[in-house]
Amino acid sequence: GSLVRTEASGYGLIYFLLEMLKDMGKSIKGATVVSSGSGNVSIYAAQKVQELGGKVIAMSDSNGYVVDSGGIDLKIVKQIKEVERKRIKEYVKHRPDAKYHEGCNNIWNVKCDIALPNATQNEIDEKSAEKLVENGVWAVAEGANMPSTPEAIKVFLKNNVAFGPAKAANAGGVAVSGLEMAQNSQRLSWSFEETDNYLNRIMK
Repeated sequence: GSLVRTEASGYGLIYFLLEMLKDMGKSIKGATVVSSGSGNVSIYAAQKVQELGGKVIAMSDSNGYVVDSGGIDLKIVKQIKEVERKRIKEYVKHRPDAKYHEGCNNIWNVKCDIALPNATQNEIDEKSAEKLVENGVWAVAEGANMPSTPEAIKVFLKNNVAFGPAKAANAGGVAVSGLEMAQNSQRLSWSFEETDNYLNRIMK
């Protein structure tokens, strides 16, 4: 296996998003972000957002979602999800100021600048897209496979929301598979930094 394997889709998504933002003359720094899901894609997308100065305020699983206006503490999410294999609602035991809501679909009612649907297919429907637009979202980049319905995409495009479709935005996983094969065939083992740089270049 290659280094950056685990982080590939999440990091790749943010590298793609950065190019979108550059085109809009906007920055991720200081932006509020909602990242649905709490698996590899969501966790490592959120990690990269935080590294770059953005604030992830909500994450979810199939039962519900948590909102932490101070910024999601990823150490806690990783402990709950990767170590204890528990539900996201455990998060509020560690962060009493955070709020847990049953049902994952309403995560798109949370006001944000950037939405990252990283959970599942068709998770953003027309109604959710309209709510995001109403709340002032200016960019949506898809980390899951086809998470926005065709009707939702129409809403984004009609309202001039920058939209990064999954086929391109979540290609980081496939990209690192390619890099893994390149290393194998050359009997090489690249460092994390080296592989990450290649991934960044591919997403660009």
